[in-house]
Amino acid sequence: MKTLELVKVYSIPVKDERVRELITWYLRTLQKAIDVIWDNIKWEYRFPKLVRKSGKLVVITGLKIRVPAIPKNKVFKKMLRDMLMRNNPYASHWVDAVIRTAYSIMESWRKRYLKGKARKIKPRVRRRFARCKTTLMKVDYQAKTIRITLRPGEYLTVSWRSTWFEHRVRGWIVGEVIIKDDRIIIPFKTSKEVEVKRVVGWDSNELTLDGYEPSIGFIHINLRPLQSMKIVYERKKAIAQSKSREEVYKKYVARERNREKDFVNKLVAGLRRLLPNSIHVFEDLDKEDLVSRKRVKKSRRKRNARMPWRSIHRRISETALTVLVNPKNTSRTCPRCGYVVKTQVGRVFKCQRCGLEMNRQKVASVNIRKRYLEGRCKGGKPRMWGFPHSNDPEASMMVELWAGVTPNGWKPMIWAPMKGALKAMKPRVEGWHQLI
Repeated sequence: MKTLELVKVYSIPVKDERVRELITWYLRTLQKAIDVIWDNIKWEYRFPKLVRKSGKLVVITGLKIRVPAIPKNKVFKKMLRDMLMRNNPYASHWVDAVIRTAYSIMESWRKRYLKGKARKIKPRVRRRFARCKTTLMKVDYQAKTIRITLRPGEYLTVSWRSTWFEHRVRGWIVGEVIIKDDRIIIPFKTSKEVEVKRVVGWDSNELTLDGYEPSIGFIHINLRPLQSMKIVYERKKAIAQSKSREEVYKKYVARERNREKDFVNKLVAGLRRLLPNSIHVFEDLDKEDLVSRKRVKKSRRKRNARMPWRSIHRRISETALTVLVNPKNTSRTCPRCGYVVKTQVGRVFKCQRCGLEMNRQKVASVNIRKRYLEGRCKGGKPRMWGFPHSNDPEASMMVELWAGVTPNGWKPMIWAPMKGALKAMKPRVEGWHQLI
């Protein structure tokens, strides 16, 4: 049994001048808090670390670098709170919300800075918002209203009664709301126990999502319609830019975003119906590394930038159990003997030790699933759950599901030459029998 945390976010329009005044004060105070924290950062040196692994010395930190240490002691936090409380026109808990948001922004900057993805520049708040603490909210689940304290004795009341999403969040708990100039964003949370029946490993590729689960076999999700749609809108946006048509360009950007979101939602709905009570294991992909000029060729960078892998993974995690694993060598490791091939060219994986030949995407999906299961085992010994146990070529684990999403319509479909509802078919790639 696993606990699945579910979150749904909806917004309610609001028109109140007090909201704009609150957000203006919130952003000014938030930037002031960030400035104070930034001025009190201590830069410490981190020296190279050597660790012995398998009888060899391995360097963890290669260079001497300066690491920012964000002040978190009680004395500093009290000084910061007292300073922000001066001339504060709102409830004191709003200052606490500002301080917590400021630390969240600084911690995010620090992580990105240590990974080399952010420069040594003070973060600036550009978006207009205000994050409300639960201590500033009083939720009435009977009346379906949220009362937000602005000042002592002054409140802002928001109701989700008679909204289009009321039935979807019946029995759910309200989380911390986010206030915008024209709307209130409300997160609803709940949790449920899921009896896990299968673990599916997914390899994210440019044109397909390739999965593996022993009781089903290999699963191929066609992403070609999404890729084609994005290519079409790239051309349309390029034409609009060449003619300096800003309005037309923004229209195409909005349409592309909406169609991409629609495709991903239909894809996730189809996976939820096809694979209920499942754990979906994905690679922890770093989009910045996939589009890096130093590591990837120009033609490949552009193709990688098109695919919204993170959006697909995040959307699936909102409705199902998901896990991220390290993607290193998933397509270069033999799933039968564990041999790591140094160089791999082409779509077919060839093991130099045991002679296994298989599609690299299938190899990656098996290894991704196996890597998650090995991590759950005590002592690091794999349970071999990622391998088939039958010599019968007609067994269910020898089949493949080819599925996709129709751009028009809500049902998943089988791509040509298959028609009708989702069903299994025999594998198309030679070499799977060598795993048995």
